[in-house]
Amino acid sequence: MTTRRTNPKVDAVIVGFGWAGSLMAAELSRANMNVVAIDRGPWRDTFPDTPLTADPDELRWKTRRELLAPPHDTTLTMRNTLDQTAVPQRDFGISELGGGVGGQGFQWAGMAWRFNPWDFRVRSETIERYGMARAEDGELQLQDWGITYAELEPDYDRWEQIAGVAGQAGNLRGKLTSRGNPFEGPRSREYPTPKLKTLRMMEIFNKATSEMGLHPFTIPCANVSQAYVNPLGVTMAPCTYCGFCSSYGCGNYSKASPQTCVFPALLNNNPNFRLITNACVTRVNKAADGKSVTGVTYIDQNGSEVLQPADIICLTAFQMENVRLMLLSGIGKPYDPLTSEGVVGRNFSFQTVSGADLWFEEDHINPFIGAGGLGSQIDDYNSDNFDHSSLDFIGGAGILTLSRDGTPIANANKLPPGTPRWGSGFKRAYSNYYQNYGVLFNQGTSMPIKRGYLDLDPTYKDPFGLPLLRLTYDYARNDRAMATFTMNRAIQIGKRMGASQFSAFNFAEKPFTTAIGASNHTIGGAVMGADPTSSAVNSYLQSWDCHNVFVVGASAFPNNGGYNPTGTVGALALRAARAICGNYARKPGALQKG
Repeated sequence: MTTRRTNPKVDAVIVGFGWAGSLMAAELSRANMNVVAIDRGPWRDTFPDTPLTADPDELRWKTRRELLAPPHDTTLTMRNTLDQTAVPQRDFGISELGGGVGGQGFQWAGMAWRFNPWDFRVRSETIERYGMARAEDGELQLQDWGITYAELEPDYDRWEQIAGVAGQAGNLRGKLTSRGNPFEGPRSREYPTPKLKTLRMMEIFNKATSEMGLHPFTIPCANVSQAYVNPLGVTMAPCTYCGFCSSYGCGNYSKASPQTCVFPALLNNNPNFRLITNACVTRVNKAADGKSVTGVTYIDQNGSEVLQPADIICLTAFQMENVRLMLLSGIGKPYDPLTSEGVVGRNFSFQTVSGADLWFEEDHINPFIGAGGLGSQIDDYNSDNFDHSSLDFIGGAGILTLSRDGTPIANANKLPPGTPRWGSGFKRAYSNYYQNYGVLFNQGTSMPIKRGYLDLDPTYKDPFGLPLLRLTYDYARNDRAMATFTMNRAIQIGKRMGASQFSAFNFAEKPFTTAIGASNHTIGGAVMGADPTSSAVNSYLQSWDCHNVFVVGASAFPNNGGYNPTGTVGALALRAARAICGNYARKPGALQKG
């Protein structure tokens, strides 16, 4: 580290330039604030990085993961229990972070969910329906979000409009439509573009689940189904079902990403905005009063330490890094798993995954046609959509099938148990089952536990000499029971679909590990709520301790729903930006009383 210098003061600094950061930067700069965004990664865009001629390169993007941040930039240490010694993760595992601006939003699959209304009031709803003993079983640490689905609905709607989400409503203003998901919360209007096409695997799933009395629907997907211009004036082209979405950019400008949906409006001729890349923020600088902050310190690409003064700091990095920056900066009381006191690091949760691989005979599923988030799902066994009175768990999973990923290299491992892995037997099997493979994936809820948390590792440090983040976590008994239940439902559905062979899987039946990428949906650590003794931020994601710090992302989720988190992250970012522009900028101070 060499020279120390100070940049001119700005109104707001954005730390991390993915979906949350770019949305907040766009909203704040539109309100005439001077905004600087700082991102650790390099500049990255559809052109020249992933144009149509380079986009479907499985070896480069899927196998070698060239769009991801290298593991040495995202290393954390992990242990299952307090009496273990945490060790560093040496590979990607669950850490599939974007390696440039746009973050994971550039190479994500594109499922564009809203959480169920129950997810926001898990504790209250559980007590009301099943009694206090179910909510407080000695292990779980349930808490409400301090906000309801209805309060967040306008921001869900705006995020979907910006992303051009394709889907079909199941609940319009409280009336079921019989065309979409009947279990979703009420929507104020239809999706901005119609749902994507129904492909062969979805046909099989829809027929079987309908015959079982269940309610299949097409997954809402951030791939526009027709030409579309979003509210920021950006034009998107209709999806061509090339199937190269998850782990890839989108050379067709059909998949929503910060690059496609936000950057053009934010970066073109905008004197209020400046982006600094290849710069790592190492701390948020507290003021002498300890109740506010004065800016951030970062290390630039030349190794120089730089101070960036600002009136407002928005931490919009990945969930883990948001929590680490709060701990490194002394903002909020660190969580103590022995007493359940403290708020920063509290309520880490994951995504509880189970399901089944399926193989059919003499069908033509055509996996090379698809889109990243395209598929069918049932929510009959998700959230609290079914009676848990006779069960020993709360929560559930969306059981879905996908029409994507016809990747010939990766799919060579998708063969029935017992199939030869080399030679003529392997070739015959792969030539048959490439066309006839499918999956039922249970994307399950994850409930927080008292001893699942994040703190600073006492031993291991990063290249700047700062402590790595330490994760202590294992699946809750509740989540193990839920995963077994939904896995058995997937087996029933697979049999009804006519699969000749199937192989069930349940990631929660073994101890949790960061080394196996069952999902990359990690949440919690700086959770939102109405009580400063159990939450790090209020419902506007404003720090209870430092009123000019906003911590935005999945770090704010007190528990995880049975859906991917991006839609909820986008909605919360827009809500926080609205609060800053509409209220905080005029009268700085706490937006809510604790």
